[in-house]
Amino acid sequence: MPDSQSARVAVYLDFDNIVMSWYDRVHGRNSYARDRQRIAENPTEPEIAERLAAATIDVGAIIDFAASFGTLVLTRAYADWSSPVNAIYRTQLVGRAVDLVQLFPAAAYAKNGADIRLAVDTVEDMFRLPDLTHVVIVAGDSDYVPLAQRCKRLGRYVIGVGVAGSTAKSLAASCDEFEAYDSLPGVKPIVRAPAKEAHSGRAAKEPAAKEQAAKAPTEPAADAPAKDAPKTRSPGRRTSAKAKAETADAAATAESAVSGEPQTAPPAVVDGPPAAPGTALEFSGASDVEATLVGALDVVAPKRTNRRVSSKTLAAAAEAAASVPPLVEEPAADEPAEDPQETATALLERALRLGHDKDDAEWLHSSAVKTHMRRMDPSFSEKALGYRSFSDFVKARESIAELEETGHERLVRLREQ
Repeated sequence: MPDSQSARVAVYLDFDNIVMSWYDRVHGRNSYARDRQRIAENPTEPEIAERLAAATIDVGAIIDFAASFGTLVLTRAYADWSSPVNAIYRTQLVGRAVDLVQLFPAAAYAKNGADIRLAVDTVEDMFRLPDLTHVVIVAGDSDYVPLAQRCKRLGRYVIGVGVAGSTAKSLAASCDEFEAYDSLPGVKPIVRAPAKEAHSGRAAKEPAAKEQAAKAPTEPAADAPAKDAPKTRSPGRRTSAKAKAETADAAATAESAVSGEPQTAPPAVVDGPPAAPGTALEFSGASDVEATLVGALDVVAPKRTNRRVSSKTLAAAAEAAASVPPLVEEPAADEPAEDPQETATALLERALRLGHDKDDAEWLHSSAVKTHMRRMDPSFSEKALGYRSFSDFVKARESIAELEETGHERLVRLREQ
């Protein structure tokens, strides 16, 4: 294997493949296929959003692992980035300077052709960039076996990264080195919901509920009329006069917001108690405002004079719709900045773990650790964090790292937890 000081690495990610494989790994086999329709229709559904969050890919862990082999020359990710499932990785991908390749599926639920496009680009890059020494393929399909074999035949060192249990054995065998995504430093362990316990608990509750129902005194039939029960009227059976009165109130209120003058709705005869003030304006989103005002125009406009129906009422509808807060609260545009000290500490820990796993050595040269940290995050600088040297930076983190100074040599290792 070429020297890591002069090694130049190219990373290719079949992003759809790794996302789906990790989703199945976290939630069970074929889980993504079962949830595909719900994910496509409404990824913000609470249950789906929770499942997607639990199966989030750590892009930084993959790129940091690739950087342990040498300098990253290029990093490409292939996927349909218009899909909401992939769009949530925008911050991670932009932060690691990943080149995004857009692939649109040919038909609904069809493959997007990432394997062919990725293979073509890889072979082209090997001839266009003859100084490439390492090729990292992040995927799990056996379709990439010919690509890995061709890369090795052209003299490149091939590293494969895939999800355990979803990667073809033939792909792992065709690589010079293969690493499971689950075992990469920084990847959080899988935490599965206790589905079986919940099911058994529900099954245990059912006989108890039946026994309690059997012991309960006999209640009157559901269809028997209760003497003291108040009479209720279904919302769908409200009289047209009452509906007209409420829509008229809505239109008048909107006009008053524009003109600054109090407006009153024309009197209407209602066969019941008067509606509470503001009843027609109780809405949950902009669509309700528009629907209410449009209904007000249809009902009230023919009975009112034509002096202020066209422009001001429509302007009021637009203004009211714009002022209504969204049903789903949008995240803040500016995300809170991370603590640079904590970020540097996590970077040091990950670099040490990768160094120990790669070299199988107890102590690592501090210069090699610093070089690896700069590969993973080129913006890292111990002086910018307030330390005179890298040794001082490591000493300040004695809870995770141990430094040994013998003469001019500085050795560091990960402290055992």
